[in-house]
Amino acid sequence: GKDIRSRRRDLATLNKEGIVNPESNYCFGEGGAGTYSDGKLYTRSSKRGDISRVLELLFLFGAPENILYEAHPHIGTNKLPAIIAAIRNQLTACGAGFHFEKKVVKLNVSGEKLISVVTSDGDSFAANDFILATGHSARDIFTLLHENHILIEAKPFALGVRIEHPQQIIDNIQYHCASRGEYLPPASYSLVEQVSDRGVFSFCMCPGGIIAPASTSPGELVVNGWSPSKRNNPYANSGMVVEITAADIARWKGAKPNSPLDMMHFQHEVEQSAFRAGGGKMVAPAQRMNDFIEGKLSGSLPDCSYVPGIHSATMSDVLPSFVYKSLQEGFKAFGRKMRGYLTNEAVVLATESRTSSPVRIPRDAGRLHHPQIKNLYPAGEGAGYAGGIVSAAMDGERIAAMIASYAR
Repeated sequence: GKDIRSRRRDLATLNKEGIVNPESNYCFGEGGAGTYSDGKLYTRSSKRGDISRVLELLFLFGAPENILYEAHPHIGTNKLPAIIAAIRNQLTACGAGFHFEKKVVKLNVSGEKLISVVTSDGDSFAANDFILATGHSARDIFTLLHENHILIEAKPFALGVRIEHPQQIIDNIQYHCASRGEYLPPASYSLVEQVSDRGVFSFCMCPGGIIAPASTSPGELVVNGWSPSKRNNPYANSGMVVEITAADIARWKGAKPNSPLDMMHFQHEVEQSAFRAGGGKMVAPAQRMNDFIEGKLSGSLPDCSYVPGIHSATMSDVLPSFVYKSLQEGFKAFGRKMRGYLTNEAVVLATESRTSSPVRIPRDAGRLHHPQIKNLYPAGEGAGYAGGIVSAAMDGERIAAMIASYAR
């Protein structure tokens, strides 16, 4: 991936022209997916590390002070890039080196040790220890590990759509008044329902936010959401996703899952289906909420924050049937929980599919290294051990401390 400044140009091309750079996008580049994420810092992973330390470090590098005391701290996508750049500058001053636009294509393994990695331009990097922090979308790395017979595992994840309402509708529902006034923040929500023993739930709800194209390869359609620090956009959006299990993959394949990449291939196939339904150039297939439930094509679509544009489509033709039907029932339940939520003023876009990694890279519970490669340390969200900025930061610190203890 590229540095933050260079990434911005690729993101502009992605939004304006619908052209995705597989090496530089919302997921790949300096800071990973977190750099251009919503910047939510709430985590339940209190047993995994020191949450306060992570928040204090982010504040030290430029995050607003309120992240230190708010119950659900949030930085905002507009502020995160400068914070990441400041962290990099500090590390550089301490002697660290950064090599951007270096894609690992080969692993040189001898016995139980990784000796070096080779990049696409032919450079080789040798080390005593290697931390593998791929992020949740590095399909090439997962494939490379599998081809080198390095143990990885299929991991359940969640997949669905992203839904957008006018923010005022969510404010009216949550605050029970016509206008929230100037002192109340844009309202948010968190929803969950069991549908036929399957979880359907909201994910990464973004009040006052926008929907962004998060594809990492041509020919696929992935959406995500984020909010600026003031959360002052006129729309509220949230992922609405369904649990995906090994049993689902068995039904999809018509056979017992036999590869640790099966979940990943399923994920990619749904994303390709959405791209075809949108018609190309990152245009997203979309459907009004009530039309989604009733299974009919929307004759028109409301205004939407998604810059590449939306195209009316029937989501039953885009999503696997069990995902579509689970979302239908989930939306009905959410409409009963939040009166006014079920409305044709809301629009549904496909696909929300990068909720977490569909692959886990196993590691020793005590020493944290890979069970086969003793100097390889899988870390963070892509390895299956974190689910956001703070939990990934704590996992990274834990890995670094373990390696440092061996060095001493």
